[in-house]
Amino acid sequence: MTLKHLLVAGTMLAGLALAAPALADDVTKGPHGETATPGESITLTPEQIEKVKAGKFTAGLAWHTTSDWSNAVDQGAKDDFAKLGIEVVATTDAGFDAAKQKNDIETILAKKPSVIISLPVDPETAPEVYKPALDAGAKLVFIDNTPKGFEYGKDYVTISTADLVQMGAKAGEALGTALGGKGTVGYIFHDADFYVTNQRDQSFKKTIETKFPDMKIVAEQGLADPTRAEEIAQAFVTKNPGLDAIYVTWAEPAEFVLAALRNAGNTHTKIVTLDLSEPLALDMVKGGNVVAISADEAYSIGTTAANAAALGLIGDKVPPFLAAGAIAITKDNVKEGWNASLHRDPPASLGVN
Repeated sequence: MTLKHLLVAGTMLAGLALAAPALADDVTKGPHGETATPGESITLTPEQIEKVKAGKFTAGLAWHTTSDWSNAVDQGAKDDFAKLGIEVVATTDAGFDAAKQKNDIETILAKKPSVIISLPVDPETAPEVYKPALDAGAKLVFIDNTPKGFEYGKDYVTISTADLVQMGAKAGEALGTALGGKGTVGYIFHDADFYVTNQRDQSFKKTIETKFPDMKIVAEQGLADPTRAEEIAQAFVTKNPGLDAIYVTWAEPAEFVLAALRNAGNTHTKIVTLDLSEPLALDMVKGGNVVAISADEAYSIGTTAANAAALGLIGDKVPPFLAAGAIAITKDNVKEGWNASLHRDPPASLGVN
């Protein structure tokens, strides 16, 4: 998820803070401790598809903001709904404004949708945003998070998001491969209780510690403000001359780390991060500091949400927390990785199409 996903966007993560469940048994957990079910397992039988089509259902999509990531989720949902005969009657963008999202939901409800897929801007105030939808009888499917106090099976069908543990693990494995399994690493993690970033960060660290015994994390620092990443990176390198790599919790602060290394003329220290970024990918394809980016399959998050919505509409229950896969993108698979994540080719600036 581009935090962003996410998450969502780096600057909004603190507003989405929730208690972070501990990373256990290498299984992604949801915002309420739910064990993840693979999103790809949520499919419809021919009989269920016919039942959905016969229902002549409609859907609304209420997004938190517009980005490459949310556009991919949106397109996945729309493509899947089209196959299922569910008409999308409205799509909105709240621009990270909870008050606007409340108005967006009211606008969508005027179209009387059977189901709404949405990513809440602020879980704390979201109950009043989505209560009118419940009162109107619309089904709800959420991306990433739920309104505070909402109950699975009663107030919403399911949550669709990324396999967070897999994202962190793939970042660790990609860095281990890039360094030949040896070297020193700086670890910049998200300093907030948010289940998305916490599990991704913890999974990366666990992967390095358990799978690469000749790699050592020699510096650690949390951040909440992405702009602080530059000074953290400078401190890491000053205290650890010859530092081989830095892990950065998501793409926005990673861009500041890259700037710090470039300003210092440091071509040795490598970067690995999560979530797609054109500037970071451009550095990577040119053989710069960035060696890998771990990304979720955003398009699949959308198709999973749509499948779950369809099942909910015909009265079939789905698991409470669904997770799409992840992919490690390096300079050798940029085009394939971009398509797997966002269902489109990379920007032309990368020169890989």
